Amino acid sequence: MIKLDDLKESKKIREIPLEQLKHEEKDLKDQLLKLRFQLVAGQMTNHNIIRSYKKGLARVKTIIAEKERGITKE
Repeated sequence: MIKLDDLKESKKIREIPLEQLKHEEKDLKDQLLKLRFQLVAGQMTNHNIIRSYKKGLARVKTIIAEKERGITKE
């Protein structure tokens, strides 16, 4: 799984192959689900972690779409 700090940098995400990105997308969705349960259960005090994972998931999805369409960004 990609580290949370690496999700903030699009360049690092673009270096990952498409199949691994799809796997990472699934892992991030699962992690977000776990974090939401922790939030509801009152086990989490820092809500910004969820925001970071959501933004990271959006970056991964965007890069997957770019790779599938053949769009390259430098």
